Amino acid sequence: MPSISATVTTPDGTCPITLHTPNGTGPWSAVVMYPDAGGVRPTFQEMAARLAGFGHAVLLPDVYYRHGDWQPFDMKTAFSDPAERKRLFGMISSVTPDMIASDAVAFFDFLAERPEVKGDTFGVCGYCMGGRTSVIVAGRVPDRVAAAGSFHGGGLVTDDETSPHLLADRMKATVYVAGAENDGSFTPEQAETLDKALTAAGVEHKIEIYPAGHGFAVPDNAPYDEEAAERHWIALQELFETALPR
Repeated sequence: MPSISATVTTPDGTCPITLHTPNGTGPWSAVVMYPDAGGVRPTFQEMAARLAGFGHAVLLPDVYYRHGDWQPFDMKTAFSDPAERKRLFGMISSVTPDMIASDAVAFFDFLAERPEVKGDTFGVCGYCMGGRTSVIVAGRVPDRVAAAGSFHGGGLVTDDETSPHLLADRMKATVYVAGAENDGSFTPEQAETLDKALTAAGVEHKIEIYPAGHGFAVPDNAPYDEEAAERHWIALQELFETALPR
């Protein structure tokens, strides 16, 4: 799939992005794909290209741009190497909900001005940390999000006042959440709490637990599960075909 590199100006600086599109001239509905905690790397470039092949313009942002020219993580050792694990979790915690929301507005503004893009509402999807980000964006920027997909996202239900599930009554998007089996970051009890919050708010949604480990959809993650990953692609395609501008 064709792609271009560009930058998006945000309130905090300049965010490098790539924009992946289908073959042809468009215009297409647009999606922001949020990477997992490891950030943008070749695996996510490939995933964004695959999603573009479904007929969408896909913006893939460097969510850690505030750290400047940061050293990429090796996902094979990022969690087992103590120094890298500390660096990784420090970068994760540096991205706040306020930052997530302001960045999303900038991404949507960028997409709205692109000739390849149609419509004024967008899709978001994300993985692990990005799965939480997608739900936050659906709640914090509700007028611009038509569909939100979260895959093995953690921290969707917490005791904190910024917990994503507390944003349910602001959401206008169709929401799809796929959790992982035996995942302490999104337990069955938390899934039930999220489901109740979305139901009470009248949000069209589906929550499923895949029989796979945390990280099942991302090929360079150790728990990658090909069957679960293919299931996630089908769910994502159906979500965006149904909810995004045609």
